Amino acid sequence: MRRVWLALCALLLVGCSATLDPGYYWQSVSGHLQMVRAARSVDDWLADAQTSAALRLKLQQAQHLRRFAVTELGLPDNASYTRYADLKRRAAVWNVVAAPDDALQLKQWCFLALGCVGYRGYFDEAEARAFADAVRQAEPALELGVYPVPAYSTLGWTNWMGGDPLLSTFIGYPEGELARLIFHELAHQVVYVRDDTVFNESFATAVERLGGARWQATASEAARTDYARFDERRQQFRALARQTRDALRVAYALPDRTQRLTAKHAAMAGFRSGYDALKVHWNGFAGYDAWALQANNALFAAQAAYDELVPAFEALFEREGRDFARFYDAVRVLARLPKDERRSALLAQRF
Repeated sequence: MRRVWLALCALLLVGCSATLDPGYYWQSVSGHLQMVRAARSVDDWLADAQTSAALRLKLQQAQHLRRFAVTELGLPDNASYTRYADLKRRAAVWNVVAAPDDALQLKQWCFLALGCVGYRGYFDEAEARAFADAVRQAEPALELGVYPVPAYSTLGWTNWMGGDPLLSTFIGYPEGELARLIFHELAHQVVYVRDDTVFNESFATAVERLGGARWQATASEAARTDYARFDERRQQFRALARQTRDALRVAYALPDRTQRLTAKHAAMAGFRSGYDALKVHWNGFAGYDAWALQANNALFAAQAAYDELVPAFEALFEREGRDFARFYDAVRVLARLPKDERRSALLAQRF
């Protein structure tokens, strides 16, 4: 039984701490198993007369996108996203991230099988916030962030349990956003590298963008219009975040701590004023308010993990003739390199 629990623990992306932490160990395993037990096959949901028309439509969309991911993007054809679970909460997990008050460097937590990553996930929001408070008290020089995550990947290792299910936390997304999420999470099953969050997340983000662009060519006009509106706001917000990260990096390169913190204050003020201007342009759209309200080094660093290497992956996709199979093979070659060499080779497109 002990080996079974450890195996389950190693399979979870939210993971079990490599150091002894029974409480975290328990919530990781039990939280995932509760989700697995809540999931039923999409066919069962579609055959159930009590399934609402709205949910029925979204499940049908998800199955279409799942097939598209396999046939058009070369993503894995397995049990993932063939079942659905209503979690009756607003997120699948809540991630805790931390960074120094004068650096965009995520604190690392290490997990069995998965290596070290720049976040720590909890199935219960209160537990995530309690952990963040404890870290804040123990290490007051760190800035902490807690944010909801609609889905996570078990890297294909739990397909014998039914795979990663569709969840109520994202099934209601507009079709284009649902496509991006499914493509992103399936990409983690193609390539995952220990101890390199930026490489993993940037690769998956590149796949979601490239796949999303290919999906748009087949989507309805209404779906493309909804996607364009949502994506315009996302790109504008990410551009503001990148500008702020650039300003913070300049600030944190200053030799004197007082100078660093003064320049940081100016950069953060620029972010807040820029965000206010965006909201005016968006006619008050408040979808990024929760993130902006707690914006700090930890959240900016976490976001950078999803953006930093995306242009290099997109360039690699072009180099490989816009062929997904060749692209994945090239990424697998990179994944076998040492971390520093991997990044250098990707950026230089020489490998």
